[in-house]
Amino acid sequence: MKKIKRLIKWGLFLYIGMPGFPAITQAQDTYQKLSLQEAISAALANNKTIRLAGLDLRIAESSFNQTQAVFLPQVDLSYTAMSTNNPLNAFGFKLQQRSITQNDFNPALLNHPSATPDYLAQVEVKQPLLNIDMLYMRKGAEKQTEVYRYKTQRTQEYITFETTKAFLQLQLAYQAEKVLAEAGQTAKSVYTFTENHFKQGLIQKSDLLNAQVHVTAVENNLAKARSSILNASDYLGLLMGLPTGKIYSIADEPKTNLLVTDSTQKVLAGRSDFMAMQKAIDASGLMIKSSQMSYLPKLNAFGNYQYNDSRLTGFGANAYLFGIQLSWNIFNGNKTKHVIAAQKLERDKLTVQLAQQKDQSQLELDKAYRDLSDARFEMAQDQAAIDQATEALRILQNRYQQGLVNTTDVLTADTQLSQLKFSLAQAQFTANITRAYIKLLTTTTTTK
Repeated sequence: MKKIKRLIKWGLFLYIGMPGFPAITQAQDTYQKLSLQEAISAALANNKTIRLAGLDLRIAESSFNQTQAVFLPQVDLSYTAMSTNNPLNAFGFKLQQRSITQNDFNPALLNHPSATPDYLAQVEVKQPLLNIDMLYMRKGAEKQTEVYRYKTQRTQEYITFETTKAFLQLQLAYQAEKVLAEAGQTAKSVYTFTENHFKQGLIQKSDLLNAQVHVTAVENNLAKARSSILNASDYLGLLMGLPTGKIYSIADEPKTNLLVTDSTQKVLAGRSDFMAMQKAIDASGLMIKSSQMSYLPKLNAFGNYQYNDSRLTGFGANAYLFGIQLSWNIFNGNKTKHVIAAQKLERDKLTVQLAQQKDQSQLELDKAYRDLSDARFEMAQDQAAIDQATEALRILQNRYQQGLVNTTDVLTADTQLSQLKFSLAQAQFTANITRAYIKLLTTTTTTK
């Protein structure tokens, strides 16, 4: 909700009122009309943050696919050229080539062989049979893909909220401009009336100067209001993944629901960010299990088929070798023990973080309901005050034209009315954005 407060403060500078520039709404036929649903659809389709989340998911899926190695064989093909005068290796080369003759047992040749070449073509195969630790590691990698799937969904939900917030900012900017334009009509008529009466010598110059100062101040703030529309349009374009520089006009205005909302609703465990955290905890548990299973023996098969020849292109002698290996790491310096201890602490940390995140979200939801109630009450109060201020301004204008009140009284009443109108717009903005935030806090996942 701190973000909502900052947005309200952001809107404060838009206010004050009388036109020194043409009303922005008069040129809206040249702008691109945009509805809230169109903005959300464009953001979900083109937003770069969502695309990055999708890439993270694909990376996690690719990492999971790497674990297929726990079932599939590894095959290596190699061709090696060697030459040696080492007595043992030279005699071994000839044995592998199956080219030993009676003359090769001559002690002089055995002890001092000439350079003996060997060309080896070999295919090696390794086939995992039973590696329980790798099976659990594969399950953990699968859980990790679910983590990123839920994260992607939460990113989409958050971008939907951000787009709604940006749309409401743009709506508030247009409402501020409208307040300035309406207040400007009154202020302009007061200035014209004051100027005419000053020329006739019926009022003092100070009244004319007050009206002129009011006009100058409002012209400056109206320029800021127009810049705010441009800034809000640029931010909305960024969220939608579109080039900045376009000016958007509001095709529809979100209405504030004045009905009582069920403020007893709780944050549900099925929210996508909670589910992502829970899947991360599950993945941690499987990695712990994988480390524990590493204490068990591993069973793997291996084999190779090779050709040896003294010629580069020859494949004279062939041989094969295959077998099954049962390996068991009895002791590794307590490394596995401490790895498991660290993994358990990481899992406990995630569990505490999830509980803390749920408590924080419930706190924010309760506060959001109170803020929504306050905004609705403020809207009702502002609307009643606007009706009263409008009537007061009308009375003062009539008395001013009769010379019964001074210019300052009319300008003060005009300013007060404009302030109340903008206060109502702010209250509507707060109510709408709070409702969107409540939806973000209470949305449950649809991911299977």
